[in-house]
Amino acid sequence: MTKSEAEQTEPQAEPGPQAEPSPEARLDRAVRAAEQALIEFEIAVETFRVEVDNFSRLHHQRLGPMYSRLDELDAQIAEALAERSGDAEDLRKAREARAVVLPMPDVEELFHGWIGSEGLFPEAEAMLAGQTVQPPRKVRPSEEARRLFRELVRKAHPDLAQDESERERRGEFIARVNTAYADGNREALLALGEEWEAGPPPQERELSESEELYARLEWLAERKELLAAVASELETSAIGAMLKMAPEDPDRLLEEIGEQLLTQVSEREARLAELVG
Repeated sequence: MTKSEAEQTEPQAEPGPQAEPSPEARLDRAVRAAEQALIEFEIAVETFRVEVDNFSRLHHQRLGPMYSRLDELDAQIAEALAERSGDAEDLRKAREARAVVLPMPDVEELFHGWIGSEGLFPEAEAMLAGQTVQPPRKVRPSEEARRLFRELVRKAHPDLAQDESERERRGEFIARVNTAYADGNREALLALGEEWEAGPPPQERELSESEELYARLEWLAERKELLAAVASELETSAIGAMLKMAPEDPDRLLEEIGEQLLTQVSEREARLAELVG
């Protein structure tokens, strides 16, 4: 038997058992994983909130006049029917239909959504000056803005702070990040990224005691429940439900709804013409 054959026949040493991580180490890994999962969830909820706000604004500005026109036509049709029949039930329906039509707004209501912290928006100034009102600027964050937003939130999220002062600093910074993202401002997000990199580095996380880690997990769970409630409210809202029907092309959804409303307006106008003709 050759030496190599003898070596092959010798029993191989069994690998020794690997040391099990301590309970504190396993708990620490669980806390870190829960923190990252919560941050990802917060990013998703905030992104959807921005999309819902933008879609709600566009929906109101583009389709609001058609909804108002439909309400007015419904009221006129009900009033025409009541005038023809004189029936008490028809009169009641006419009063209810007329009550749905929005009355002339007060000054504060008239300019709701037209006044910001710096005064009148350009659209409102144009309206008061008798000029053509330009369509409102459409704000939808680009893919690049979404990427920058996610990166900044992952780096600077307040939940990664180790003390109250650091949490406050991160919270103020993330508030500015959210504002830039809501405006779809890629340049501002880039500048914020440079600012964060130039600022004080995040503190190194020290191994926590088991009791502190368990308390941290409980807080993370409570925070997740709160975010889940916010997400559910957004998703079940009228605007959120519409947006989920066409998340990739909300503009096309608005066009389809607008076409349906125009058809309904035409039908009601024809019906009213029959009654008063």
